[in-house]
Amino acid sequence: MAVAKKIDRALVADTALRLLNEVGLEGLTLRAIAKELDVKAPALYWHFKDKKALLDEMATVMLRRMNADLGELPARWQDAIATAMRGLRAHLLRYRDGAKVYSGTHFTDMSYADPMERHLRTLTGDGFTPAGAARAWFTASSYTIGYVIEEQAMGPDPVKGGEGYDLAARAERLAAYPLAVAAGEEMFRDHDRGFEEGLAAVIAGIGVTLRGS
Repeated sequence: MAVAKKIDRALVADTALRLLNEVGLEGLTLRAIAKELDVKAPALYWHFKDKKALLDEMATVMLRRMNADLGELPARWQDAIATAMRGLRAHLLRYRDGAKVYSGTHFTDMSYADPMERHLRTLTGDGFTPAGAARAWFTASSYTIGYVIEEQAMGPDPVKGGEGYDLAARAERLAAYPLAVAAGEEMFRDHDRGFEEGLAAVIAGIGVTLRGS
């Protein structure tokens, strides 16, 4: 008699994150994960009632891995935010559609609490009110996640490579709109530089509008 394969939430989530790089978010189904684990799909429903519950767990695993790389926070609030957002982007880019998986999910444990408390304490210790610190953190995080969603959608694919968005075809379509054509190079090329410039603008804006408020 065949022995049923033992699976748990951690194994399913880890397998799902690994499979994500092969099939992307749209192709990541409970059936596909079950096939990868060599079990029947109903076995997964003992651990996750639906795909949304699985995505919540996947995002939590991603967060735990980020936390493992979290070192001592810089003393200056600007440096602390910049370092955290660079780390967030780097981790999201490790997975195909990583930002889409991470956004809008609900963490399944308290992994987020300690790093959030540390970051908020850095901000409140440098002139932010608790409300201003929370808004600053949420604003920077939202910028970073949104940027990576667009970055991963437009390519090149960080896992599979490729040319990414066809700017020549875009320019041809927009021939009557020269400024829009020129904007393509800024928006869809050199994502590292674009992220850094946008992050600097966000941090500068936070300093003007939220610090001390």
